[in-house]
Amino acid sequence: MRALLISLLLALVVGACSTVPGTGRRQLLLLSSGEEMQLGATAYTEMLATERIITSGADAAMVQRIGERIAASAIDYLPDSDAKRFNWEFKLIDDPDMVNAWALPGGKTAVYTGLLPITGDEDSLAAVMGHEVAHAIARHGNERMSTGMVLQVGMLGVDMGTRDMDPADRDMIMAGLGLGANVGVMLPFSRSHESEADHIGLMLAANAGYNPEAAIGLWQRMGAASSGAPPEWLSTHPSSETRIRKLQALMPKANKLYRRALNR
Repeated sequence: MRALLISLLLALVVGACSTVPGTGRRQLLLLSSGEEMQLGATAYTEMLATERIITSGADAAMVQRIGERIAASAIDYLPDSDAKRFNWEFKLIDDPDMVNAWALPGGKTAVYTGLLPITGDEDSLAAVMGHEVAHAIARHGNERMSTGMVLQVGMLGVDMGTRDMDPADRDMIMAGLGLGANVGVMLPFSRSHESEADHIGLMLAANAGYNPEAAIGLWQRMGAASSGAPPEWLSTHPSSETRIRKLQALMPKANKLYRRALNR
């Protein structure tokens, strides 16, 4: 049985490799693009069902305007991605206590009003929306699910292989593996996704004609607003200092895209 599980795991890994648009990183995707978008559409309906959507006014118009420019930028900058197949939507949710935004597979995107005082201007909001859209284009949700499935198969194999051990020793091994998988695999994995979304999102915003330098001030303000965050190694997100350092390294490329966009 263990041999069968290992063979299945290898078949899944070998047969489901893909490449992230914009960075070229190899990734494991066990869901098809169609399945992923269907899940995104279902989640979108459920998530908005209990929210108050703002459909008029300057802020709603700003979110729509930025979203449309980011979507067009994604199709232009990443022509081999699924962006051209997305059924894009951009919503502003009335929740002044929620400092957040998200994008689901298929381009379903939302911004909470609580984020707007921190972004403060269109260039900074474009950096956030570009980041969220980048998660969807890079298929990070699919990759997290796929990696989780592979880890579950691996844990099942260990569970089956240790059934003859002393129960206390077996429980200790399984608990240690679970903790190790979370701290050593899933949390670093999540942080790498955030950094990758920062990278791709910065380019999308710059290519859409938004000043990429605004992302630096944005993450300085976000860092100041998130005091009391856990240490980076225990967090799903990189620290603001790490994000700023990586964004600064990418800025020459982003500024080149920005200047080109302004000349179009």
